[in-house]
Amino acid sequence: MRFLIIGAGNIGSLYAGKLAQSGQDVTVLARGARFEEIQRRGIELEDAVSGERTQASVRVVDRFAPEDEYDVVLVILPKQSVADVLPALAANRGTPSVMFFGNNAAGPDAMIDALGRDRVLFGFPGAAGVPHEGAVRYIITSAREQPTTLGELDGSKSKRILAIASALGAAGFPVSVSTNIDAWLKTHVAKILPMVCALFQAGGRPEQLAADDEALRLMLRAIREGFQVLRANGVPITPRNHRVFEWLPGWLMLFVTRRMISGEAAATKLGHAEHGRAEWLLLADELRELIVKAGIPTPSIDVAFQHLGAA
Repeated sequence: MRFLIIGAGNIGSLYAGKLAQSGQDVTVLARGARFEEIQRRGIELEDAVSGERTQASVRVVDRFAPEDEYDVVLVILPKQSVADVLPALAANRGTPSVMFFGNNAAGPDAMIDALGRDRVLFGFPGAAGVPHEGAVRYIITSAREQPTTLGELDGSKSKRILAIASALGAAGFPVSVSTNIDAWLKTHVAKILPMVCALFQAGGRPEQLAADDEALRLMLRAIREGFQVLRANGVPITPRNHRVFEWLPGWLMLFVTRRMISGEAAATKLGHAEHGRAEWLLLADELRELIVKAGIPTPSIDVAFQHLGAA
């Protein structure tokens, strides 16, 4: 497949590099120093588990022209930057599929208005990456923890979504195709935002958060409130295994969560949080809109958001 990756940050570089290494036709859109770096050195990746370093050669461009043709564009940008690329995406008619690959609690309307419903796909990475000595140091999460998740807006397992899933799977990413990707993304935001708030509360240090029962309890209460907000808006908690936050006893959920953020990989998985405050603030606003629609009190979310500056 012919891929264009818009976004040459850690996650965009990881997916571009892995896809290229697996034999896919990959082009990356980058600008400034990052354009020159990829043009000169390619993309360097470092496996955070094994320490193995690899290099991938990809084409790099600095614009997406109306006449350009790709099978799929992966837009891997912070949420607040997505609106900036919609005009260029709308002007291009040679690419039938555009996958917005990241956080979204507001739904697909802005993308549909710009591109038309048939061109819009959603996805979310099953990986984390941080810069490390000129490379992207990465972890690919397991299928059990969080696979790379893709979906059509209508929930179908279409030919194109399965082709993209196959390409990503061949590149080494466990992949799941969601039948309700909008609900999946909203559930993810309702879960991850309280976690990020708790991490900020702990000074950005996972090990300090793991030792702070008060912060962890606030986080878990806020997640439960967020799930109540989704249900009140008719959004099912997706995937189903996330419902554990609703019914598992608090003491056991506290134990599981503490172990999750105490592992050796936690620094890589959570390392992007402190650099993404602008995105977290925007997502907090999107969740706030759902809270207003639900019309239910969210005292724990209110307190948690203070740690983002989103009170």
